[in-house]
Amino acid sequence: MYIQGAVEGAVNTESGSRVFVYEVVGLRQNEETDQTNYPIRQSGSVFLKVPYNRMNQEMRRITRLGGKIVSIQSLSVLELNGQAYEESANSEATSKATPEETALRQGNGKATPETEQQPKKKDKEGNKMTQAKAKKDAHADVPVNIYRPNAPFIGKCVSNETLVKEGGIGIVQHLKFDISQGDLRYIEGQSIGIVPPGLDKNGKPEKLRLYSIASTRHGDDVDDKTVSLCVRQLEYKHPETNETVYGVCSTHLCFLKPGDEVKITGPVGKEMLLPADTDTKVIMMGTGTGIAPMRAYLWRMFKDAEKAANPEYEFKGFAWLIFGIPTTANILYKEELEQMQQQYPDNFRLTYAISREQKNSQGGRMYIQDRVAEHADELWKLIKEEKTHTYICGLRGMEEGIDAAISAAASKDGVNWTDYQKEIRKAGRWHVETY
Repeated sequence: MYIQGAVEGAVNTESGSRVFVYEVVGLRQNEETDQTNYPIRQSGSVFLKVPYNRMNQEMRRITRLGGKIVSIQSLSVLELNGQAYEESANSEATSKATPEETALRQGNGKATPETEQQPKKKDKEGNKMTQAKAKKDAHADVPVNIYRPNAPFIGKCVSNETLVKEGGIGIVQHLKFDISQGDLRYIEGQSIGIVPPGLDKNGKPEKLRLYSIASTRHGDDVDDKTVSLCVRQLEYKHPETNETVYGVCSTHLCFLKPGDEVKITGPVGKEMLLPADTDTKVIMMGTGTGIAPMRAYLWRMFKDAEKAANPEYEFKGFAWLIFGIPTTANILYKEELEQMQQQYPDNFRLTYAISREQKNSQGGRMYIQDRVAEHADELWKLIKEEKTHTYICGLRGMEEGIDAAISAAASKDGVNWTDYQKEIRKAGRWHVETY
């Protein structure tokens, strides 16, 4: 139930606090999950920590689960016997929470310790090179493992759209799933698991496969009711029989029809999350379906409807996507990307590496590492800036060529790229997810 007075009271409390404690009673299973066999809190007060920018979403979720909000209070002004109420609230909630919720809380809410500030190095020209220290975890409240393999959420396929144009290579689909009947929530850069139907070659249930989420936290329809994936059908030749083999889960997904059910787990992952700072520079290097998390980032930054839904998040920085694909027909989300580039030319730069149509400086195929090498000095200049975050997603092995290109540029400043990369990775500015 939406309690307007309570919300207004909470928002008007001490401005330095952005986290609030909800006291909720009566949470239960919804109609869909009533059929599952895992426990959910049935009654009694439960205390939930809610960041300010998720207050409305949390209210809707509580309402869906039949709960009633008794009170909302600012975390900063609540104390009990001289100790922060946060501790008592977590203890109370954990004692009545499901194993999944307990695991979620234990994995969140802990700040990343700051590293000691290293002396600023200088390049050959004597210019100081900033090295960011790790900041407190801005993603402490990121949801993880809400649904697990032994009790997945049963979603439904809303749509299944072909992304590869005529003449392209392979099958790649954009899938949208309805999650409105459950408690699945996520943010940009996370992944969900899909459990395909059937048994594996050993006669056991198929194991889940992880897929990067291609939508923002609000979904493609910006209504908090869907989650989307970008899936390529895996296809390869068997090394012994030379027969064509198709991936079990990717094939299952690529041929789903609207209305078909799908088992979803998660969400998982904190490696690929965007920084909270909106005045930052974001370098994205992706191949194929590695575009998925980057699509979510770009939607959050530049899509009109998404921006309207996130008045507290206004991207003021610069984003650069270097996207590797085999043919023009394989440019996934081409119209979306180019529309954003046209609308925000000062904030978004789009660079393709089309291997079977473009040539590198040696006359060979233009792969993503060749394009990175072409712009290495410019990229290195950006990477040195303390607010720059770099994201790499796609086929495993692409990192080696990227590292070689950046290393050559860094060496011009007398910097060992391997050591420097370790520093910015530790500082949470270098993000890699390859498969």
